Amino acid sequence: MAKTTTTKKTTKATEVKTIAELRDELTKLQLEHLESRKSHKQGELVNPHVLTVQRKNIARAHTAIAAASKAEAQSKTSTLKEEK
Repeated sequence: MAKTTTTKKTTKATEVKTIAELRDELTKLQLEHLESRKSHKQGELVNPHVLTVQRKNIARAHTAIAAASKAEAQSKTSTLKEEK
C-alpha cells in the first residue's frame, strides 16, 4: 500500500493595517464576542465553538497591535539615531 502525504501551505497576510484600524477591528471583535456570550447564556447560540474562534481572533488582533506598535517604535528610534 502506498501512503499519500499531504502538505499544508500557509500564506502570510499581505494586507497592512494601521494601528487605528487594528484597534477598530479589535473593538468590533470584542463586541461580537460579547453578543455571542450573551446569546450562549440565554441558550440561543447554536454553535458554541464560535466562542473559541472569536477569542482566538481577539488574541490575534492584540498580537497584531503589539507587533505594529513595536515596529512603529523601532522605526522612530532608528530615525532619531540617523538624524544625530
